[in-house]
Amino acid sequence: MKFGMNLLLWTDDPTQDSFLPVLQRLKKLGFDGVELPIFSLDEARWKILGKRLDDLGLGRTAVTVRTLADSPISPDPAVRAKGVELTKRVLDCMKIVGATHLAGPYYAPLGHFSGQGPTADEWGWAVQGIREVAQYAGKLDITLVLEFLNRFEIYLLNNAADAARFAREVDHPACKMMYDTFHANIEEKDIGAALKSCADVLAHIHISENDRSTPGLGQVDWQATFDGLKRIKYDGWLTIEAFGLALPSLAAATKIWRRMFVSEDQLASDGLRFMKREWAKRSGKKPAAKKAVKAKAKVKAKAAKAKPSAKKSLKAKATLSVKKPKGGKKR
Repeated sequence: MKFGMNLLLWTDDPTQDSFLPVLQRLKKLGFDGVELPIFSLDEARWKILGKRLDDLGLGRTAVTVRTLADSPISPDPAVRAKGVELTKRVLDCMKIVGATHLAGPYYAPLGHFSGQGPTADEWGWAVQGIREVAQYAGKLDITLVLEFLNRFEIYLLNNAADAARFAREVDHPACKMMYDTFHANIEEKDIGAALKSCADVLAHIHISENDRSTPGLGQVDWQATFDGLKRIKYDGWLTIEAFGLALPSLAAATKIWRRMFVSEDQLASDGLRFMKREWAKRSGKKPAAKKAVKAKAKVKAKAAKAKPSAKKSLKAKATLSVKKPKGGKKR
């Protein structure tokens, strides 16, 4: 299992030089990798960031979205073609920066609604567009992991079963799906059944609390989630996705109006500890922190046992030093 952190908690452009200290802190906390929001298509900047991440030893995935102006389900073929082309350019940036999985709802425009459910045409256009993108991704050795969102954010894919059916219909080895615990908490009736329904095409997980803050402190059914992941033998990225007030534009888009955690770094640290603890319970492995504590306890116990022996040795020496010399008078 690999543990990641989505960088949208801090920024929508991680290529900025000023962002390096955050990456260094995430590595120090123990993350295996980061999820990069790719909205800028400046390849030179992604190349520089890729080198920095290599030096830090951080793996990487990516996330992007589509808008109404480049909607893959638009009735206008030119608009759909633009969406496909822009997602391909995101893949080019991913190849340069060294990212392996593209998460997000880039099969339809985020936050746009028609007033009804998806039509057969919209579904078909999305499948056709993503199939073309998947063919391109396969050549770059990148996996598409399509993200279903709740009904208040998108209307094409709203649950695990829909996303799995869509991925199967695309029918390309580079096209899989992902599962986000925040959206599932809204849309799924049975977490275990939802995970089982998509197990054959599941390739990425977002660990996200019901209020988008620190995982493990809200109302998501984490026991069912981690039990379900263990049951289907999932072994990929577990990536925290949380949102705060650091980016006003993103806060508005994600409807975050109040601060719900002490700091971004604290959320990352607590979230990572939570993920590792929950997975360790189900894998029979003890978290590294617990191992270190137990090792220290053993050393202390060993030292404590040795102390009585030292006392006995000192007492023996004292007895010898006060022993009466031979030839003393008898009484």
